[in-house]
Amino acid sequence: MKRTKEPKMFVILLLIFATLSNTFHNPSNIIHAETNRDISNFIEQLDNVSTQGMGYQEYISRYDNTKKPNAVYTIEAKDYVRVEGMTVEEWTDYEKMEGISVYTEESGFIEYEVMIETEGFYELAMLYYPVEGKSASIQRGIFIDGEFPYKELNLVEFSRIWVDSVDQWEKDNRGNDLKPTQREAPEWITSYCYDSNGYETNRLSVYLTVGKHTITLYSRREPMLLRKIILSNSQKLKTYSQLMVTNEAFNKNNSIGKTVRIEAEDANRKSSQMLYPTQDKSSPAVFPYNAKELRNNTVGNNSNWRLLGQWLEWDFEIEESGYYYITLHAKQNFVRGIYTSRKISIDGKVPFEEMNDYGFYYHSDWNMITLGSKEKEPYLFYLEAGKHTLRMEVVLGDFSKLVSRVQDCILKLNSIYRKVIRITGVEPDKYRDYNIETNVPGLQEETAVLRDQLDEVLTGLKEVSGGTSNREAVLKTMRDQLDYISKDVERFTKVLGSYKINMSAMGTWISSALEQPLALDTIYVHSPDVKIRETNNSFWDKLRHSAKTLLYSFIIDYNSIGTVVDEDDTLKTITVWVGSGRDQANVLKSLIDESFTAAADINVNVMLVDMSTLLQATLSGQGPDVALQVGGDLPMNYGLRNAVVDLSAFNDLGEIKERFRESAMVPFQFERKTYALPETQTYLMMFYRKDILKELGLAIPTTWDDMKIALSVLSKNQMDLGMLPLTEQVFAMLLYQGGGEYYNSLGTASALDSDISINTFKEYCAFYTDYKLDKETSVSQRFRTGEAPLVISDFTLYNELQVSAPDLKGLWGFTMVPGTFNTAGNQKTVDHTVTGTGTAAVIMSASKEKEASWEFLKWWTSTEIQTQYGREMEALLGAAARYPTANIEAFRNLPWPSQDYEALMKQAEWLAGIPQVPGGYYSWRNINNAFYHVVSAEEKNKMQPREALTDFVRYINDEITFKRKEFGLITAE
Repeated sequence: MKRTKEPKMFVILLLIFATLSNTFHNPSNIIHAETNRDISNFIEQLDNVSTQGMGYQEYISRYDNTKKPNAVYTIEAKDYVRVEGMTVEEWTDYEKMEGISVYTEESGFIEYEVMIETEGFYELAMLYYPVEGKSASIQRGIFIDGEFPYKELNLVEFSRIWVDSVDQWEKDNRGNDLKPTQREAPEWITSYCYDSNGYETNRLSVYLTVGKHTITLYSRREPMLLRKIILSNSQKLKTYSQLMVTNEAFNKNNSIGKTVRIEAEDANRKSSQMLYPTQDKSSPAVFPYNAKELRNNTVGNNSNWRLLGQWLEWDFEIEESGYYYITLHAKQNFVRGIYTSRKISIDGKVPFEEMNDYGFYYHSDWNMITLGSKEKEPYLFYLEAGKHTLRMEVVLGDFSKLVSRVQDCILKLNSIYRKVIRITGVEPDKYRDYNIETNVPGLQEETAVLRDQLDEVLTGLKEVSGGTSNREAVLKTMRDQLDYISKDVERFTKVLGSYKINMSAMGTWISSALEQPLALDTIYVHSPDVKIRETNNSFWDKLRHSAKTLLYSFIIDYNSIGTVVDEDDTLKTITVWVGSGRDQANVLKSLIDESFTAAADINVNVMLVDMSTLLQATLSGQGPDVALQVGGDLPMNYGLRNAVVDLSAFNDLGEIKERFRESAMVPFQFERKTYALPETQTYLMMFYRKDILKELGLAIPTTWDDMKIALSVLSKNQMDLGMLPLTEQVFAMLLYQGGGEYYNSLGTASALDSDISINTFKEYCAFYTDYKLDKETSVSQRFRTGEAPLVISDFTLYNELQVSAPDLKGLWGFTMVPGTFNTAGNQKTVDHTVTGTGTAAVIMSASKEKEASWEFLKWWTSTEIQTQYGREMEALLGAAARYPTANIEAFRNLPWPSQDYEALMKQAEWLAGIPQVPGGYYSWRNINNAFYHVVSAEEKNKMQPREALTDFVRYINDEITFKRKEFGLITAE
């Protein structure tokens, strides 16, 4: 097609405008770049590299490792050549960084080109600014020339910077220190690429030949402001002895009589919100110490400062140049038999090789540790007069290669297990000869190789730990079992059950090995002539401490959380009951003190109680004003008895309900009355094993017809679908997808005797009669072993797998549940409906402060507070505590990886709620009864699905009628 000349002036004006706009400050230029590269190709590569890509060690073994050029290549962020799936913004001179930086979103790709003049390995580094996001670490995948060179570049993490929100600890009115909230304090960071799993402790490199190459950054989570990409090589670190030879040539001397004391809880910068100060009352040796009141006196413990990559920084000042010792008042009584590791750097540089992985060995109590060699010779650190920064970062160190090899073993053991159960099934007949050696060729060699590999790991573990370790038991058991099997593979049928247990135990072993806990009280930087001694740690000190803590245990009310309001306080006061855990109650109380009481002039007493006592407390007149985290059936049942407040009495209820999905409100509404506000909402998703589906050549099922085809393939391989029948959401999913309902339109009778419901019940039972799905074993366990490569489960299984299944990292995903074909008009659609479930917040009718309680509920369920609470809980307890808030906007603000969040949102479009009616508790109970009469009863007592469900629906209707009469409601009669 010929181009006309008329648009030239328009193009010139556009270029002038673009040039002028680059002179403005943040953000100055928003650019949508197009490319013909399909984003799905990249995503497919992400899956492929997770299931069959090579590791870093294999990658570097293919090249000449001595080729590490001194050349440095700097790629300006503004010089991108392609963008896909994101909008980029160019920011000029942002936060004192001269030049143009590029804002990249949390999904999509941005690509750069670089011309390499000297062939060899190059380390990758990014100069970036962690702009505001969802408070999680930044995740990127890095492609070189359109491909992943190795697995470790699939996911690279870049940290944020956090600080305490206050300089002085605030206290509650009982004298306890309040844990400070963490706030971001972003700054420009130059960060190299490291293995996010921690198996590779060195910086990641890529091998580049002479010529043009592309570097593509794939956003997995969180936005990033990028300034530069740097390709270079660092010098190899010297050992301590080599460094001292160099230093002696410069006649450097020891400092004399100097001591700098640093309180570890006062860290100046942190990589994670989880690294808040901790409160230790276990010993009088910590500072500050109080046997009665809680003090923020340490940092780190078994649940804090233990995850790979987490770091803390402390600033300190030296008055006199010279050599110094570094002594830590530390405790490592968490891991017995081996040490936990820290990379220790000063002013951004590791001083010498030994600080790349410094080990803290097990000790039952707090003790003074002067950094030094295994021969107890303290290391000398030369420090110039002036300001310095000490950083300690969690690393695996020498254990990394051992853990990596165990990870490799687990994947191969899992593969062997799947091969064997294809022949024997998961419960082999001990009297049958399966000819395993013939049917699974090469099995004897595979088991022997893995036995030898585990034997080498055990030898390496002894070398690293310096002796025996309590972490050897699991590996020894598996090695001995492999030795037993390798001598005669026909023995496999005798030990298949224990083999699976041992394999799962090894997965747990990896989870525990990846955790490197350490607690710090004080850091001393001191002259070699200064002796640092531990105080208040004698036998008599400990005896007095034990006596005091015993005495105070009879005085202190541990059910009350934080500040307890005095009776003579003039402000309105409400009591809130929390039924989850102390950590959750502490976070809630902290948020109340920070932002609710001051703004609303309403005091709140938070009580941690067993919520099963709510009924008794209500009847005795001792109940709370507000109860949080109650079950989904409680509000309506209490509401009918006038025990909880009908929230419809408040004029702004309609506005508040807009925070939630309509499905979340359904269980708490009855006959135009609303008895609760939802706090959490969860629903079903389908989890799948990428590696196994690829192995079997199966696509992810999108409909139940697809699922039945997949089940036939899985069945031939002695696998199945993980879907426990004891979950109401599974039956409800099938019922609603088929167009059925639980109750009639008035809620006066069950609708489960309709043809749709009966057909759904037949299909539901058929999964366990015709397809023989497992009815008892944990779906998460079967997902890990591969017996169930497809699982339908609540999406909170995601949190469990993220934390407890590191051996499966990158090998699984989740998506919408299969759907049912429905015909609406002339269009055939797929219905993916699932039902939600969750907890709620109620106001008790006995409350004398209903308006104040309503103000509290509005505050508690607001987007800002639910977001803060979710982030605080994740900061406190890690990814396993990701909070499934029912607030739509707050859920969006939680740190889900972009691809996973999109999957959750697609399923959320199909959410429905199960209504609550008087006597409705009989519904699921009798569906279960009918199910067991069809599926699990003895043969002579078994019933047909239609007969069973129709029979048990009568009991449901009788109970609904009885209850409606009891409460004076109209009945179906």
